[in-house]
Amino acid sequence: MKTQELLSLLEQHKHKSLLFEYSPEAFVGTNYHITEVKHITVDSIDCGAQTDSWKETIIQLWESPIEKGKAQYMSGLKALGILNKVGKMKPYTMDAEVKFEYSNATFHTAQLFVNDFEIQGNNLIFKLAVEKTDCKAKTLCGVPDSVVAVAEKAVENLESCCSPSSGCC
Repeated sequence: MKTQELLSLLEQHKHKSLLFEYSPEAFVGTNYHITEVKHITVDSIDCGAQTDSWKETIIQLWESPIEKGKAQYMSGLKALGILNKVGKMKPYTMDAEVKFEYSNATFHTAQLFVNDFEIQGNNLIFKLAVEKTDCKAKTLCGVPDSVVAVAEKAVENLESCCSPSSGCC
């Protein structure tokens, strides 16, 4: 989900409660706060020596221990107020990917993508997910795209890709 899509969705559903499902059937507690908004520029070089860059908006969610057991979730209106205030101080890149940064006592700190959202009654539920790492230079390095590839062939390709003379890794 892009930053513009998130802001538009919050505007459309500002009177709904915001819930964040960080794992199937596991939700950020009602005591969460938006504690930080990061405007990130990523400049990267992959294992095939190819450069790339992109922008991300990372919204940090934190559960306040002194508000444990709070009855209601944050509304879209309150979240929109926070995010609009941030946008006035440091403008957003509207086509930047949105991630939510979150952890709790049983879930490691992670930057989670918005996989989907749904409306259930008076709730706007963001379904978050971890994106797995991947080799961005598969074609250049000869790594097969298919996971179905025979294991020996995959190992052989990886070994040739990652050998000191391959130019990759």
